[in-house]
Amino acid sequence: MLHTGIHGAVAVVTGAAGGIGSAVVNALAERGARVAAVDLDAEGLEKIVATGDAGGLVITGYPSDVTDTRRLSATIDAIERVVGPIAILVNAAGIMRTAPILDLSDEDWSAVLAVNTTGVFAASRAVARHMLPRRRGCIVTVASNAATAPRMGMAAYCASKAASTMVTKCLGLELARYRIRCNIVSPGSTDTAMLRSLWTDDSGPETTLSGSTDQFRLGIPLGRIATPSDIANAVAFLASDEARHITMHNLCVDGGATLGS
Repeated sequence: MLHTGIHGAVAVVTGAAGGIGSAVVNALAERGARVAAVDLDAEGLEKIVATGDAGGLVITGYPSDVTDTRRLSATIDAIERVVGPIAILVNAAGIMRTAPILDLSDEDWSAVLAVNTTGVFAASRAVARHMLPRRRGCIVTVASNAATAPRMGMAAYCASKAASTMVTKCLGLELARYRIRCNIVSPGSTDTAMLRSLWTDDSGPETTLSGSTDQFRLGIPLGRIATPSDIANAVAFLASDEARHITMHNLCVDGGATLGS
């Protein structure tokens, strides 16, 4: 049966109220995981839990802030006590603040790094400390193809995703002897509120598909924008036993936008 290792497992998903995060929550819950959904957006969590209840899925909401390392660690401890031993962590929390570097504020730089990088570090460390004595577990970080391809006006986002990618790989190396796997899924343009916030007019989707010479940005060779479920399915694969011999890998899911680089 596909996706063995997920059914009955306790999975933590940060950024669970976001577009990709909520799709990951549903993908894991539909495969039988008991999902602890973590997000600062308490109202968004309530909607996810309600949707899960309606569909017979096991989803519990845990409001928390990935940038508050003490609060997050306490949340992870509570999940271990209440839901059970965590087998899967998905780092899906992320924000974007755009501006040319010369105009980028200290506040925006710090905010992006705090969520996208420190959040991955803090959540991964807190969960891995519980996984280590059990000598099993899987961590998947949702990064971005922007980690390897420069983007105009997106220095903070690109830097944060590159850093979280390397944090995850280093953790994977350190934990490999304990049979704990750490991998990355790097989406390209995905139909979420974050992507739509970059569109200034009705030509936004077409520009995303065809690219922009003014921005030195390639389009998407496959000719379609990813859906959140495309990303969630890749996460589910890496979290499953079908990927049991894969660690420190970066799976790019961008329709060829970065030409495999």
